[in-house]
This record gives sequence, structure tokens and C-alpha cells, in this order.
Amino acid sequence: QVELVESGGGLVQPGGSLTLSCVASKAILSFFDMGWYRQAPGKQRELVARIMSGGETNYADSVQGRFSISRDNAKNSVYLQMNSLKPEDTALYYCNRYPERYSWSWGQGTQVTVSS
Repeated sequence: QVELVESGGGLVQPGGSLTLSCVASKAILSFFDMGWYRQAPGKQRELVARIMSGGETNYADSVQGRFSISRDNAKNSVYLQMNSLKPEDTALYYCNRYPERYSWSWGQGTQVTVSS
């Protein structure tokens, strides 16, 4: 089983930036398509960005142009650079395999709160 640990969240003002990190317990991320997901209170978990094993990326319309997903296979890590943050980006952020039906166990996530 692969364990995922997310970090980098915090409280930021609207328009600010954060970079989230996700580290896997095993050196296997390079073989899989990965995604960053988020879940806001009272809402379903949603995919915000994905990166394929070959490096191709794709984003939800709501974050297109503001978020950037990347990976460092040597560090077993996936990152999410978030710019121009909005209050509606407030959520618990997780990384996991893409698509979600192939997900490993979910980690604790990292909380992102955008507020003035």
C-alpha cells in the first residue's frame, strides 16, 4: 500500500500564492497518472489538476491559468503551485492517483484557507 502525505497548506489572503507538496511512501509515482483533488465543507471531492506519467497536464476550468501541477519522480513527489487564490479555493487538498477510482488510501490532506 502506498501512503501519501500532503503539506504546504495554510491561511492566505485573496490573490496570494501557495505551493502544495505530496510525497509518496514508495518510489512508484513515476508509473502513475496523479491528481490533486479538493473537498470544501458540504461539497463533494473534486479533481482540480492532473498530471500524466508522461507529463501532460490538465486543469479544472475553475483553476485554469492559476494553478500548475508538476512532479519530481526522483523525489516521489507531486506539487501544486496555486496563484491568484480566491476564497472559493478554500478546501482540504489531497493528492492521489488519477482517475479517482484507482486511488490508494487517502492521506490527511492539507488545508487551504483563502480569507482576508
